[in-house]
Amino acid sequence: MVCSVSICAGEIFELKAELNSDKKEKKKEAVKKVIASMTVGKDVSALFPDVVNCMQTDNLELKKLVYLYLMNYAKSQPDMAIMAVNTFVKDCEDANPLIRALAVRTMGCIRVDKITEYLCEPLRKCLKDEDPYVRKTAAVCVAKLHDINAQLVEDQGFLDTLKDLISDSNPMVVANAVAALSEIAESHPNSNLLDLNPQSINKLLTALNECTEWGQIFILDCLANYTPRDDRESQSICERVTPRLSHANSAVVLSAVKVLMKFMEMLPKDLDYYSTLLKKLAPPLVTLLSAEPELQYVALRNINLIVQKRPEILKHEMKVFFVKYNDPIYVKLEKLDIMIRLASQANIAQVLAELKEYATEVDVDFVRKAVRAIGRCAIKVEQSAERCVSTLLDLIQTKVNYVVQEAIVVIKDIFRKYPNKYESVIATLCENLDSLDEPEARAAMIWIVGEYAERIDNADELLESFLEGFHDESTQVQLQLLTAIVKLFLKKPTETQELVQQVLSLATQDSDNPDLRDRGYIYWRLLSTDPVAAKEVVLAEKPLISEETDLIEPTLLEELICHIGTLASVYHKPPSAFVEGSRGVMHKRLPARTGSGESTESPDVGTAAGGSAPEAAPSIIPSQGDLLGDLLNLDMAPPTTSGPPPPTTGMQMGGMDLLGGGLDSLVGISHSMGAGFGAAPAVMPASLNAPVGGGLGDLFDLGGVGMPMGAYIPPKIVWLPAMKAKGLEISGTFARRAGVIQMELILTNKAMSVMTDFAIQFNRNSFGLAPAGPLQVLTPLGPNQTIEVSLPLSTVGPVMKMDPLNNLQVAVKNNIDVFYFSCQYPISMLFVEDGKMERQVFLATWKDIPNDNESQFQIKDCHLNSDAASSKLQGSNIFTIAKRTVEGQDMLYMSIKLSNGIWVLAELRVQAGNSNYTCRDE
Repeated sequence: MVCSVSICAGEIFELKAELNSDKKEKKKEAVKKVIASMTVGKDVSALFPDVVNCMQTDNLELKKLVYLYLMNYAKSQPDMAIMAVNTFVKDCEDANPLIRALAVRTMGCIRVDKITEYLCEPLRKCLKDEDPYVRKTAAVCVAKLHDINAQLVEDQGFLDTLKDLISDSNPMVVANAVAALSEIAESHPNSNLLDLNPQSINKLLTALNECTEWGQIFILDCLANYTPRDDRESQSICERVTPRLSHANSAVVLSAVKVLMKFMEMLPKDLDYYSTLLKKLAPPLVTLLSAEPELQYVALRNINLIVQKRPEILKHEMKVFFVKYNDPIYVKLEKLDIMIRLASQANIAQVLAELKEYATEVDVDFVRKAVRAIGRCAIKVEQSAERCVSTLLDLIQTKVNYVVQEAIVVIKDIFRKYPNKYESVIATLCENLDSLDEPEARAAMIWIVGEYAERIDNADELLESFLEGFHDESTQVQLQLLTAIVKLFLKKPTETQELVQQVLSLATQDSDNPDLRDRGYIYWRLLSTDPVAAKEVVLAEKPLISEETDLIEPTLLEELICHIGTLASVYHKPPSAFVEGSRGVMHKRLPARTGSGESTESPDVGTAAGGSAPEAAPSIIPSQGDLLGDLLNLDMAPPTTSGPPPPTTGMQMGGMDLLGGGLDSLVGISHSMGAGFGAAPAVMPASLNAPVGGGLGDLFDLGGVGMPMGAYIPPKIVWLPAMKAKGLEISGTFARRAGVIQMELILTNKAMSVMTDFAIQFNRNSFGLAPAGPLQVLTPLGPNQTIEVSLPLSTVGPVMKMDPLNNLQVAVKNNIDVFYFSCQYPISMLFVEDGKMERQVFLATWKDIPNDNESQFQIKDCHLNSDAASSKLQGSNIFTIAKRTVEGQDMLYMSIKLSNGIWVLAELRVQAGNSNYTCRDE
């Protein structure tokens, strides 16, 4: 975007006079002044007619300046630009080829529909011009014209002419024709413009030796899209492309590597030429690492892909990836990654020595990565595992805090890979327990203690020390601590009853985190109903981890190999992931090896034999009916606070003694184990997947008649902790006021830097909730500052069925990063104000509803009479249609209408003197 700067009338007048001067030099100087003003953003469009008059000249320099002016202002002055058409047409027939090429190039750059139709005839002549410079310029002009008006290009037959230019005698014309066709083909992937055959490939390879470096890149990229008929043709192409590996331009080298990597797929591995080609690929890749850091990084990202596909290419070049002291951090980290991928039994001693040296560097991030790299080497090369563990123990002895913590994290992974092999180091790890302050390290240490609790005499004391500050720990540590203590209990039940009861109580009753709470309830129910099953689940044998978990998925790797030398190979993402507005990005794959029997079709076309079917698309809600079952399953009752829980197979749950009925078989003893756990938690949902609270019981506030009327607003809870969002803490709730759903947020900056540029976005959800406006944070949020924001929501956003139904996935952006969290909105927020149904309609509808659509539950400990309950519920748009009294019970018939038009009919039974209500909804 050019910033327009005003220019005074006097200056315009002077320039106008100079442009109309009879003196050629004065006229040229005037045009230079106009271009200079235009370059700095001044608006000189008023001089358009005067500048266009200067086109009538033989001076090439002046003509170039005028054409530059035209390209800039033609779009804003299309009617005036028509004046220049005759001059363009005339210049396209000039005796000087430079002027002919300049004219057709400029006409292609003027993106004005009115001029386009005048361009066709001059372009046709230039495509068949005797001078190759004009032809190559015209070839590129076809691509530009196609971008403006694709139909016109096809109607005029320019695409066929472009295809003919691939057979041109001049290599630069061939290169530009290939570039133009490739660009057109990218925007129209199904057009099959580049219909390559052995004859055209031969012409391209001939032109490859003679054209410029950018011409070579265009041709090599085109060759990479060709699939040879057999291994002989593949070898022939590789032989003719190989000399490009020694080119001075790194882009040419990477394009050549891309072609060779693709065509090698078709060569038999036992062929002598195959091993020769592997040896030829290594030196050019190594040479790329002697360039400046930015080029090194691009080369390393590409080498990372190549090494994953064919590690044998660089298996003898480990030393070139050793880090230099003056390498930028991004180069260091990439080299480190490649070193691990190339690590083998042959070079592991060399690699470990290097990594141990890196672990003593001053750059903290690099040291952490180096320590993790030692762990990855242990997992990858089994023979080196003992040496790696020894190296990690040496690093722990340095007592450098962040080194110790990273070492503990990677030792946990080594234990996963080699169970019951290196447990002798646990004592050393436990010595450093007090110095652990990072969540990942604390979680790793807790996992180790829980996993090997039977070998650690004071395991219960160690875990109890973590339990003291349970609510201050991160979710990761809390979850790990919960699991570790349950493991300890299953291994030492008689000694840890109080400890497991304490952690289950903390997780289920005192925690706001749904993941932690759900896991706590699952463990509680497992232990209380079937301890043997609990042991099988919690102490199950874990799958071994491998180095392959860190590799790019094979199908994606194949596609990225086909994009070597492009941004996709730097991002390690397919073009479709970051190219916006692409009209059709083709997914490329490497060809199948000859005789391998592999399918050459895209994985999108069908499922290969033995492969899994494609993942089902997310379920979109097409009609109201699909929601009814889920609405009935959504637990509308408050948490159960008393009364016997529902019976289960074999034994009771809920109020029973957790140690009763089955733990004897777990520990293999017949005598009593002691006092037991006592009662089940006070807060126990009716079903494991039911949300705690947020239903009809909450609408009563469990309060008395004196409570203020109006829609129920749940208390604010923390949705996004500061430690997960780089210092930004988000708490919130939902409210409905005057018919508008509000998301009420509290943003707290717990970081040391100022936060600005806030924005919010929702994922598709069950009821189409979406922000009705931007997130209004008008002032920067300084450190330790808090701001309250109310965001109005609409229900006209995109719809997708969520699980649970009232789940909402949110993304919040600020100047630091984008952060994601999910929360659950009360279903009552969706009850609309026009939800009062006519009595006759209610009666007819109630009779027609099938029994399958009915749900019944109790609301406990609510001390309101029927009139007060009716009045309170009306504040949340739950309307009483009728009331009758039967055998001392008041029966209220109510209607609710959701924002998407679904109706819910309910019957509420209230008995005088009984604090429990029965609710039945249809």
